[in-house]
Amino acid sequence: MTLALLTRRTLLVSTGAALTTGVSGWFVPAQAKGLAPTPTMRGGANNYRPGAPIVERIGGGGFRMSGSVRRAGDGAPLAGIRIQIWAHTTEGYERDERSHGATLTDANGEFVMDMPQIVPAFGQPHGHLAYDAEYDDLNFETVFLRPVMPSSSDTSLRTHFVLKPA
Repeated sequence: MTLALLTRRTLLVSTGAALTTGVSGWFVPAQAKGLAPTPTMRGGANNYRPGAPIVERIGGGGFRMSGSVRRAGDGAPLAGIRIQIWAHTTEGYERDERSHGATLTDANGEFVMDMPQIVPAFGQPHGHLAYDAEYDDLNFETVFLRPVMPSSSDTSLRTHFVLKPA
């Protein structure tokens, strides 16, 4: 199965199932065998702050960042994976410490973080997410994402990681 980067908004596998998206309602393929790893996106590591704390939410909320984490190849959901999230929001810039937080995936490999509304930076409303291998001993490769939202009025962004063993 090959992975083709069509835009920053959408990564597609040859089956047509979405892996990363800027709109809610996309899905993880029901048949995940042979699932290709998610590549790091250009600009994904911009303003990354190593070791952001695990928090319940970033700021006052109003926007929902969510997604899933799966293992490349067999597509198994990965529990307890630390995902860091940051963005330019109504409450701060993406370089601000208060605009960063991390969360852990649940038993189904799902994560969710409430945060302030994302607003355009450099003309595009976008978020940043990272799986940084430095913060666990699970032996996967680090991945940085920078998905762009279709509209600055969107109130959610769902993004999926498929991690490759290092």
